[in-house]
Amino acid sequence: MMRVGIIGAMDVEVATIKERMTIESVETIGENVFHIGKIGKTDVVVAKCGIGKVNAAICATTMCVKFQVSHILNTGIAGSLDNIINIGDIVVSTDAIYHDFVVSEFNYPLGLIPGRKSVEFQADPKLRQLVIDSIHEVAPEIQVFEGRVASGDIFVSQKEKKEWIIQSFGAKCCEMEGCAIAHVASDFHIPFVIVRAISDKADEESAITYDEFEAKVAQHCADLVFKVVESL
Repeated sequence: MMRVGIIGAMDVEVATIKERMTIESVETIGENVFHIGKIGKTDVVVAKCGIGKVNAAICATTMCVKFQVSHILNTGIAGSLDNIINIGDIVVSTDAIYHDFVVSEFNYPLGLIPGRKSVEFQADPKLRQLVIDSIHEVAPEIQVFEGRVASGDIFVSQKEKKEWIIQSFGAKCCEMEGCAIAHVASDFHIPFVIVRAISDKADEESAITYDEFEAKVAQHCADLVFKVVESL
């Protein structure tokens, strides 16, 4: 059975999706509210997970265990880590890493969780391509980039931190939930993709531009989520 889990961190990232989907039921589990219904003919579960990695992991785990989703789309906004990726552009994940998981004192590479074989969690190639095709169809004016998403419990707004993440991980954007969702999806063998519209440049002006652009770029993500789900 196909059932697509759609996760956003904040109300603005899922509000339009909830307004446009057909809601059949609503279920509260812990602190998360899950809206169960359909987009077109496809079964979906939509939830706001809250900000940060733990909140994201709780929500994603519930999606996998309770609602037995077949795919996970994580939509939202992020800060650019590449000068050619501008506000309003979209990054589609090739993979995701934790930029704030550091146990190098014990000779582990940056980002590597002890017991795992690699630092990255690979997004599903078919979902990635479907997202890219959907963006080109619903918003051809938007630039799309594929690349690594870096996640951590830090709102990156300092030049030094931004440069360190770029140099250490080669990521295209940074945010606070994606890798936790990727981690859970990977462990449950659920295909996933992270879609991030760029709301700021992860620099000293981030707080200003983030507030100004968050609603606009989140709307782009909602449009493409509908196209992806309908295509599935």
